[in-house]
Amino acid sequence: EVQLVESGGGSVQAGGSLRLSCAASGYTLTVNTVAWFRQGPGKEREGVAAIYNGGASTYYAESVKGRFTISQDNAKNTVYLQMNSLKPEDTAMYYCAAGMRTGYVLRSQNYNIWGQGTQVTVSS
Repeated sequence: EVQLVESGGGSVQAGGSLRLSCAASGYTLTVNTVAWFRQGPGKEREGVAAIYNGGASTYYAESVKGRFTISQDNAKNTVYLQMNSLKPEDTAMYYCAAGMRTGYVLRSQNYNIWGQGTQVTVSS
């Protein structure tokens, strides 16, 4: 059975940092496209960042570019999302996703494997 498990969420003040982890079992994350999505209260799920081509390529939403970094550790079969300079509007449940079909890497409908999410709360 394929499972994705996110961790690393928490509560921080604006300007702080968090590192999210997405670990997989039954699936090799690091040779496939993996993305982070988030869904804030009353908002639609939005793509945040993706990593693909064996980790050689990354793509970011404009709202997080320059603040968030997606990376992977092949030995640990884990994908990370380093989040710096956090803002209250970054508050959301964060999900990692895999099993992408073709198409835009930040389109949630293109993924069929999801984790349970980890909550990030940023206070002002």
